[in-house]
Amino acid sequence: MTEILFYHLERRPLEQVLPMLLEKSLERGWRCVVQCGSAERRDALDSHLWTYSEASFLPHGTEAQPLPERQPVLIATSEANPNGAQVRFLVDAVPLADASPYARVVHLFDGRDDEQVAKARERWREAKAVAGNELTYWQQDENGRWVRKA
Repeated sequence: MTEILFYHLERRPLEQVLPMLLEKSLERGWRCVVQCGSAERRDALDSHLWTYSEASFLPHGTEAQPLPERQPVLIATSEANPNGAQVRFLVDAVPLADASPYARVVHLFDGRDDEQVAKARERWREAKAVAGNELTYWQQDENGRWVRKA
C-alpha cells in the first residue's frame, strides 16, 4: 500500500516547505527523490537546498551529477529511481505513472496557481481510483500550519 499525500501550499512557498519535509523523511531513514517539471527547476532546487539554512545540512544531488544512486535525496526530472527512494516528491504538477514502488508519494502544489490546483485534483482522482492507496490532503491554515482536510 502506498500513502499518497497532497500538500496545498498557500502561506509558504515550495522552497520553505520542501526542505522541512525532506529533513523529516531522512530522519525516518527514508531515501527521497524529488521530481521536477524541468531541468531549470531541478537546478534551482539543487542550489536552494545548499543554502536554505545555515543551521542544517541536507545531503542531496541531481540526476545530472555523477553517482545519483548514492544520494539520500535526489532531484530529478524523470520517473527513474536510481537511489532506491522510498518517498517520491512531485512538484510542478508532474504526473507519476506508478506509485507502487514507494512507501509514500507527496504531491506539492501551489494553491495560487489555478493550473496546479486543477492538476492536483486530477492526480487525486487518479490516485483514488487505484485500490490500496491511502490518500490524505493537507492545507495550510492562516498561521502556515498544516491541517488535514481529507
